[in-house]
Formats: sequence, C-alpha cells, structure tokens
Amino acid sequence: MNQLLTKEDADLSRPYEKCLMFGAAALTDAELIAVVIRSGVKGKSATELAQKVLELPSSGSGLPGICHLSASDFMKIPGIGEVKAIQLMCVGELSKRIAQQRMRRRMQCTNPADVAEYYMEKLRHEEQECIICMMLDTRMRLIGEECITRGTVSQSLLSVRDVFLCAIRHRAVRVMLIHNHPSGDPTPSEEDIEVTRRIVTAGEILDIPLVDHLIIGDMRYVSFVESGLIQHGS
Repeated sequence: MNQLLTKEDADLSRPYEKCLMFGAAALTDAELIAVVIRSGVKGKSATELAQKVLELPSSGSGLPGICHLSASDFMKIPGIGEVKAIQLMCVGELSKRIAQQRMRRRMQCTNPADVAEYYMEKLRHEEQECIICMMLDTRMRLIGEECITRGTVSQSLLSVRDVFLCAIRHRAVRVMLIHNHPSGDPTPSEEDIEVTRRIVTAGEILDIPLVDHLIIGDMRYVSFVESGLIQHGS
C-alpha cells in the first residue's frame, strides 16, 4: 500500500507529489497540465512540455487559450502525440462547459448583455453561422436551447417554421434567437432584419412571441430590441 509522502520525502519538482502534499491549488498552470499529460519525452519533462503548450499561439494567451486549440495545434509540439492532444482538448472542453453552466445559472434572459455574455465564448470562434433558438417559460427562464440551422461562412438559412416547431416541441411560451457572424461584425444584414420581422409576425399569430434576436460578433453583440429593430421585449 502506498504511504503518504512527508514534506521531506516529496520531490516538489514533480507535480504529482506537490499536489499530494499541498493540493491542486498549489500547482502552477504548467504543472496542472503536466499532471494531465502524465509523461514527458526524452530530454523534456512533462512540465516542460506543458510550458510549451501554454506558449502556443491562440486566440487567448496562457491557460484560457487551450480552449481554442485543436488536436493538430497541440501536436505541433514534439512529444505531444494524438493521445496527449485529445487529453488536452477534453480539459479545454470541460473548462468551457463548467464556465457555461455557472453563467447559465446566473443569466437573466431579460438582460441582452447577460445572454450575449453567455453565448459569446461559445459562438465567437465558429467558422459558420449557427442559429440557436432559446426556449423560455412564462417567467423568462431558459427551459431549452437548440441549434436549428448552420450555414456557410457568409450566411445561414433560417426557417420561420423551424423556429416555432422547436418552440412547440419544448412547450415554450417565448423564444429568443441567437446567432453569430463569423466575420466578427455583429451588424444585422438586410436578410437578418427581414427574417426577424417575419418571425415576429408569426410569433404574434401563434402567441409565442420573439423576445429578442441577438447577433454575436467578436466580443461584440447587437440586440434587435436595444436597436429598435423589434418594437417589443415581452
């Protein structure tokens, strides 16, 4: 049976031993990654490999940037093979999902800025337009969400019918639309405005109003309600 290490016995240059002695909070970013990838290669320890991971160019520097890297990005580092790359991708995805769950619990669907913040990280790096239908209950709480269509880099094909079929499946009493512009510019196109007006009209007929339509860009968003493109918000 393994015995607990004493402070004198522990090699604190080894992340496993350091974590056992002082807890995960005591580890540096590189040491945390080293625990995940487990082993180094000839001439480089796991911690040294982990430091190379943190230095990879990405949309964010350091630890947050891992969330935006692909397996091929990680495998550019000598010593990071397919298995280690997949482990790192899963760590990044776990961190994103944990952050999203925390944001979702405190999100106020009546506040466009809150909703935009929740979806910003999820959508701002998408290479295609993705349109998400948020289903809301009578108290404006999120009861479900669904990506109802994906498009090309420049456009998506949004069907009014799909929006309300989605709402009816979830027994929603209100809906909100979220979609991204891969260009990074959230300015609504003429097509965005036209299809939104048709959805507003259909929602009034079906008594499932469209609360808002948010377009997500690169760290920016446009709310149709805040911009006056939808004349109601209830």
